[in-house]
Amino acid sequence: MSWIPFKIGQPKKQIVPKTVERDFEREYGKLQQLEEQTKRLQKDMKKSTDADLAMSKSAVKISLDLLSNPLCEQDQNFLNMVTALDTAMKRMDAFNQEKVNQIQKTVIEPLKKFGSVFPSLNMAVKRREQALQDYRRLQAKVEKYEEKEKTGPVLAKLHQAREELRPVRDDFEAKNKQLLDEMPRFYNSRLDYFQPSFESLIRAQVVYYSEMHKIFGDLTQQLDQPGCPDEQRERENEARLSELRALSIVADD
Repeated sequence: MSWIPFKIGQPKKQIVPKTVERDFEREYGKLQQLEEQTKRLQKDMKKSTDADLAMSKSAVKISLDLLSNPLCEQDQNFLNMVTALDTAMKRMDAFNQEKVNQIQKTVIEPLKKFGSVFPSLNMAVKRREQALQDYRRLQAKVEKYEEKEKTGPVLAKLHQAREELRPVRDDFEAKNKQLLDEMPRFYNSRLDYFQPSFESLIRAQVVYYSEMHKIFGDLTQQLDQPGCPDEQRERENEARLSELRALSIVADD
């Protein structure tokens, strides 16, 4: 039979009830998950707004490129269509910028501020862990002297060890109680904190897409030709493409 001695500095007495340790680990685990989710959401929101801006900026650039196309100088109807498109893309970009600014202010910044709290929380947990290690070390020291023969020098050292233990135990219990009280409160506060942000996000999206519906509705009315359905335009484009392919300069060798 092998014998495994007690770890150095570890007391035999269970100084923290297992139920308390489980409660602490559960509450801290929930906050660690919340921290990771907050970071991920902030990152995804930033990527989304960057992509939105890139999309509308690209659309404006395309319309500007079309305006500089020589075809616009030769065909007034085409110029009118591209001008209408350019106006619509610039309106879209302006509303998109407004939407992104709103999301930055009411969603991304609050996420960033909320996430800035976690380093302090993690530091408080580290201080609690350090206090627990000190508590265990001094408790083991007390137990060592309690197991020895009660001579005068041993009793003096036992008294001194107990005096050293008392403030360390009180410090740990205070830190432990504070975290067990405040971690659930902090976790539960997330709903009240984030609800206004997410409501603002939804409103910003609703306003933006309502404006997009108006913008592209106006553009459709300007571009649509009466009595010319999409199928007819497609046939006309195929006919023109066939004519181009028949040219000798683009014919296959």
